[in-house]
Amino acid sequence: APIALERGETERANAWRAHVEKLSAALAGPGLDGDYYRRGYFDDGSPLGSHVSDECRIDSIAQSWSVLSGLGDSARSEQAMNAVIDHLVDDNAQIIRLFTPPFENSDKEPGYIKGYPPGVRENGGQYTHAATWVVYALAAMGRGDEAHRAFAMLNPVNHALDRSAADRYRVEPYVVAADIYSGGPRDGRGGWTWYTGSGGWLYRAAVEAILGIRRQGDRLIVDPGLPMNWPGLTAQLHLESKTYDIDVKRDGSELRITVNDVLVENVKTGIAL
Repeated sequence: APIALERGETERANAWRAHVEKLSAALAGPGLDGDYYRRGYFDDGSPLGSHVSDECRIDSIAQSWSVLSGLGDSARSEQAMNAVIDHLVDDNAQIIRLFTPPFENSDKEPGYIKGYPPGVRENGGQYTHAATWVVYALAAMGRGDEAHRAFAMLNPVNHALDRSAADRYRVEPYVVAADIYSGGPRDGRGGWTWYTGSGGWLYRAAVEAILGIRRQGDRLIVDPGLPMNWPGLTAQLHLESKTYDIDVKRDGSELRITVNDVLVENVKTGIAL
């Protein structure tokens, strides 16, 4: 809509904004499924990603994007991310599943993901692209301990810290795998490597979400989602021939943030570049 307005296409921008309002109302109504959000609907109108579903009862993407979109109710998004932690984060396999349970016996047709065996790639395994959004959402909510714990699960190095772990993981521990299998003898086995966009998203989750350093137009935002046991951070950022020295120090539950020795008064608006 802002781009359309810059081009003088007011009618188109207004139509899109009106659609956002309708979509927000739908998400807050039938889009809710108890403590979390539904993923969608089948052609017959039955819900996908619902507690009444036999398979795919909860999907992580709808929960993460209720936070990242800025359109979800904060209290409901909190519940939704709690549900992700409870149902999709697997401490044993050290993965974050896309959804659970996988499609196996249902007569529903969700698309090509049903062609994968249960627990492989999008069909109930860790689809890393979506898992990075879990990290980003938790950090954006200020849940730094959980964000860092989730990030550690996605860090490929942590899947090969000893011979036993490496034998289970089976793929390179120095690149991000697009997926990790879940369940049975394949539990924790890495999938496709070297081609995934989730590597870029994992980097963004680390720098923009956990460290909280990002550019937003002509502003530099420093809004960290750090674990509570981190005393702070220092970083040096080079942008357009300028250098910004960032210093974050923890003072109890609060963070004191300076950029080039100037206190950042409002972390949401940051400083002018």
